[in-house]
Amino acid sequence: MMHKLEADSIQLAFDGRRILSDIYLKCETGNITGLLGRNGQGKSCLMKIIYGSLKCDKSIRFDNRIQFEAFKRPDLLLYLPQFNFIPPHIRLKRIFSDFDLDYPSFVDRFPVFTSRYRSTIGSLSGGERRLVEIYSVVKSTSQFAMLDEPFTHLNPIQIDKVKDFISEEKQNKGLIITDHMFRHVLDICDNLYLLTNGKTHLVRTTEEIEELGYAKV
Repeated sequence: MMHKLEADSIQLAFDGRRILSDIYLKCETGNITGLLGRNGQGKSCLMKIIYGSLKCDKSIRFDNRIQFEAFKRPDLLLYLPQFNFIPPHIRLKRIFSDFDLDYPSFVDRFPVFTSRYRSTIGSLSGGERRLVEIYSVVKSTSQFAMLDEPFTHLNPIQIDKVKDFISEEKQNKGLIITDHMFRHVLDICDNLYLLTNGKTHLVRTTEEIEELGYAKV
C-alpha cells in the first residue's frame, strides 16, 4: 500500500525575517524526495517542522490526516539530524536491540563492523558512527524517514555504499534527503524540490536548477 506525506501552509519567521512562507512538499513511499537549497534557506528548519520539533503555522499530513507532532509517531516518521543523535556511551548491541534490527545483516553490508558489536558508538570513527545512525533510521519500520546531511563525515567508498543502501530501501518507505553534496542527492532522488526565498520549487531538469540560481550542474 502506498503512503503519502505532505507539508504545506507553513509560515516561519525569525526576528521579523520571513524564512518559509510558500511551501509545498510531497513524498510517497517507494520514492526518494530530494530537497536542495543554499545555506540559510531553511532546509533543516523545514525538516524539523515536518517532524514537529519546531513549532509554527503548518499543515503536515500523512495519508491526508494531520499530524502536529510526528516525532511522537515513530511508526510514521524518523529523522536523522545533521548532528550525531545517539549518545556516545551507547553500545551497538543496545542500538540494534532498541531499533529491532538484525546485526548480522548490517555486517553483511558493512563488514568493517564485524567485531564491533559490543563497542560504544563513541569509539567509532566519524564515518562509522554516521553509518550506524543512517542504517538505524533507514532500516527502521517507519513509513517515512528524513535524512539531513547524511553524507557528511563519509568517505567516497562509504558514500557509494550508502547511496546503494538508500536506493534499495526506498521500496520499504518514503525518504526525504538534503545534503550540500547535492550531486549525490541528484543521483538517487526520484523527485526534487529546490528551496529558495522561502518557497519550494518542484524541479525536473538540471536547467531548472541552474535557472533558479542554485548551482551549475
